[in-house]
Amino acid sequence: MYVGRGFWQFSKTTMKSARLTLSILVLSLVSGLAAGRPGPWIYLSNGRDLTAWHKQSEPGIHGKGGHWGVTKGGVLFGEQDPPGSGEGGLLLSDERFDEFELEISLRPDWGPDSGIFIRTNEKGEGWQIYVDHHDNGNVGHIRLETKPYSVPFRPFSFSRIQSDKPKLKTQTDARTKNWQMGVYEETCTPEAFLKAWKADDWNRMRIRCTGEGLFPVIEVWINELKICRLDTFRTTHPGFDRIKAKDVVVEKGAIGLQVHRGQGWPKGSRVFWKDIRIRKL
Repeated sequence: MYVGRGFWQFSKTTMKSARLTLSILVLSLVSGLAAGRPGPWIYLSNGRDLTAWHKQSEPGIHGKGGHWGVTKGGVLFGEQDPPGSGEGGLLLSDERFDEFELEISLRPDWGPDSGIFIRTNEKGEGWQIYVDHHDNGNVGHIRLETKPYSVPFRPFSFSRIQSDKPKLKTQTDARTKNWQMGVYEETCTPEAFLKAWKADDWNRMRIRCTGEGLFPVIEVWINELKICRLDTFRTTHPGFDRIKAKDVVVEKGAIGLQVHRGQGWPKGSRVFWKDIRIRKL
């Protein structure tokens, strides 16, 4: 069978074109990874059980883990174990993360002292985003919480105007009197927070953690309002000692949901979470 010269020329041209196309695709993929494009969203809550989660494996500041479950409606909840005992702790993700973006819906009862922890160890220690839904509370700002060393980065707090109604008022945290410019790179006003936060309903929080090493940049949004941006290496917080902090923080850790220890948590009260998803950056 005779195959003409034109066929071979066509085949060679096609093969060269295919190789070029493949090279471009590979370079695009590598460039995308180098540019830090986020990975796919991974859901951490399945609405049925606690798959992908476990209670802290070592006793910590707030207890051995608290009581966790999933409602018939598929909502994850946490409370003291047993209710009203004063014993709490953290529920931790099985997987550990360093740079990521986390989205989570939350609806805390009034009274619980809770939080979302990132880069958390098995004692339930790490960087905390406050979910303190009680008088003199705060939601969305940041605290370093470990047994050896803790520092609050809390510019203001809120309380109920009337104890039986959800409307809130804010007040400046007295511990900010020695703050200089630069504690936070960005932080919302108390007025903006009150407008964004739904005190008796579901709220959507987004947490972005970036930066390699021990001192991340943490950004928080609630219902699309940017609450804060904290550069934990460059912050001017007068009470923050990087030398002490480097001995208690980790570069990579679990996502944690907290039930606070103590008698301040009202018996029967819970914090509810749903639609939890994360993507690596």
